[in-house]
Amino acid sequence: MFVILVYDMGEKRVAKMLKLCRRYLNWIQNSVFEGEITELNLKKLKQEAEQIMDKNHDSLIIFSSRTDKWMYKQIIGQERKSTDIFL
Repeated sequence: MFVILVYDMGEKRVAKMLKLCRRYLNWIQNSVFEGEITELNLKKLKQEAEQIMDKNHDSLIIFSSRTDKWMYKQIIGQERKSTDIFL
């Protein structure tokens, strides 16, 4: 499945969440990730994120689709990291 993940974390937890998300997805902008992920790995990611988060102050939003072909992506300005080079 293809996901777009967005988070808003407290300053003390943001580095841990960044490191976690980079293990599973492509970092495209501050606190924004995208990529293909299996259901099992998405479940692991959510479980690990819940361990980092303070649910009274932080948020994690995950948009999912069966494939990236159903999403239109338009970039205006500088793209942080292109994911088009992967085979």
